[in-house]
Amino acid sequence: MTASQIEDYLDQVFPQLHFGGRTYFVEEVGPMSARMRCDYHERHLRPGGTISGPTMMALADLALYVAILAQIGPVGLAVTTSLNYNFLRKPGQAALIGEAKLLKLGKRLAVGEVALFSQGESEMVCHATGTYSIPAER
Repeated sequence: MTASQIEDYLDQVFPQLHFGGRTYFVEEVGPMSARMRCDYHERHLRPGGTISGPTMMALADLALYVAILAQIGPVGLAVTTSLNYNFLRKPGQAALIGEAKLLKLGKRLAVGEVALFSQGESEMVCHATGTYSIPAER
């Protein structure tokens, strides 16, 4: 699937993703990879003025899902089975960029990692690893 096809698919099957307005964008997909953006918005802030952990977690989870969809097509029941997050530094008040890379894509499991950055910065703010279960019936 292309980035545009994935965004259209997500709009159809996951409209609650954009509750309150579109925030998440598929910037590009490639072989075993995806790049996503979460636009900065005050609703993503936690006390202290930093982007919240749940916002970063959602972007990482979604970036992995998009990387998988780009490879296997529109499989709605490819689901997260585990995610691990390492929050490395405080993100700036800017859009977040998630760069997902699939490490393994098998028939039933996909394993990947996501590096999150504040837009325009080179230092990673969060590193996530995750596993998805892929249904036998596609």
